[in-house]
Amino acid sequence: MKKKVLIIGTGLAGLSTALRLSTDGYEVEMIEKYHRPGGRLNLLEKNGFKFDMAPTFFSMSYEFKELAEYCRMPMPFEFVELDPLYAVHFEGDSRSYLIYKNLKKLAAEFQSVEPDMERKVARFLKAAGEIFHDTENIVIKQNFDSLFSYLLQLTRVPIKHGPKMFYSMWREMEKNFDSFEVKVIFSLVGFFLGATPFDTPAVYSMLNYTELVHDGYHNVKGGMYKIVEGMVAELDKRGVKMHFGVEVDRFEKNHSGISAFVDKTGKRWDADLFVVNADAASFRGQVMGRPKFSPEKLDSKKWTLAPLTIYLGLDTKVKNMYHHNYFLRRNFKEYAHKIFKNSIKLDKPYYYVNIQSMHNPDYAPEGKESVFILCPVPDLRYKSDWSDAEEIADAIVKDMGERTGFDFAAHTETRIVYHPKHWESMFNLYRGSGLGLAHDLNQVGGFRPANKDEEFNNLYYTGASTIPGTGLPMTVISSRLVTERIHKDHGHLSKK
Repeated sequence: MKKKVLIIGTGLAGLSTALRLSTDGYEVEMIEKYHRPGGRLNLLEKNGFKFDMAPTFFSMSYEFKELAEYCRMPMPFEFVELDPLYAVHFEGDSRSYLIYKNLKKLAAEFQSVEPDMERKVARFLKAAGEIFHDTENIVIKQNFDSLFSYLLQLTRVPIKHGPKMFYSMWREMEKNFDSFEVKVIFSLVGFFLGATPFDTPAVYSMLNYTELVHDGYHNVKGGMYKIVEGMVAELDKRGVKMHFGVEVDRFEKNHSGISAFVDKTGKRWDADLFVVNADAASFRGQVMGRPKFSPEKLDSKKWTLAPLTIYLGLDTKVKNMYHHNYFLRRNFKEYAHKIFKNSIKLDKPYYYVNIQSMHNPDYAPEGKESVFILCPVPDLRYKSDWSDAEEIADAIVKDMGERTGFDFAAHTETRIVYHPKHWESMFNLYRGSGLGLAHDLNQVGGFRPANKDEEFNNLYYTGASTIPGTGLPMTVISSRLVTERIHKDHGHLSKK
């Protein structure tokens, strides 16, 4: 008889795990709080406009290829490489900087502020690449049975990388570059992790290598939600059932482990095995009732910044902007140190803008444009009142117009604003944190919430707040690691 797996949550990690386990002969059923699958990798539609709700690009495309090969299926979506990767606009600077993978073109962009840029970048990326390749299979793609096994595994990493675990990404930039602009731009990957370069270890400079050398960034033909649609179509072929509007709040157990989860209507969802694609830390506290993950314990952890997202439907096309854009200011250190705890005004924030219909024309009616804006903001621990969200959005849209010479406000015919309370409510994001637990030394690898439950042998976790961490490719790797766990404990049900 087939063993049945219930997956709680249909984010990318949950969908990937469902594909792997259904390939391996398990019967899979999925439940989801939101009204459609995808988690944060979702789609918003209004008045003929479409918007990617959160992720707008990804790296490490080979992880998706590995998933497709494992599951013996064609790639469920088509991706396109970005080059240039993105544009960066600094306050008070009339020009923008395009970030190219080609180092000669990249150096030419910065020749006026960073002499000898090509040599410096080549040296920096060589060191970053060594970190990536020396840790990818030793740390990133490994399960750990205990904290000791994690620390033991770290001893296999060449000792030369050790110091970079103990100083910041910003210091690494200062060691390699002179100009403010280059140091800020190359440290943006810290913000991709939902943190800042001042509290992100220097080892994460390996992400600069993944973006500029190893694989680059990719967008999806037809929009990011095509990832979800393609995976769901394949799961449908395999008979995997999905149920929406379902939120679990308690569990039942028997002598062999968890017997069922119970949703807020009282309906039981039983299975042989359970995989949780909700936040691995907050679920343990809020549903499993673990003292180690009580509200006080959770609040003492480091969480990633929360999202304030703005979706604009414009009545005309935008000119003189690239697909992906960062709008930054000159108070970088002050802003980074103060934004987490809401100790700086949000009237002039840093933000990211994606002109979504530029690469995917069907995201907007003909002659119009769909625009996505993301502003990382304090989570609900530090800013619980978001009655000013529309005012902050007004300021961002106005600032963007002044800095680009295009009046976004005047051309807006559709606008939606989601603040951290919305994100917390829609996807059970703890305190509205956008990417789950942060990635400081005390919350990575064996220090991160494990992907196997501490008490029950048939309960597992996958997603951003367990190993290996946050980001689309990381959650695909997470699905592989949890599948390996299940195979180790319960075996393959079909021959590969």
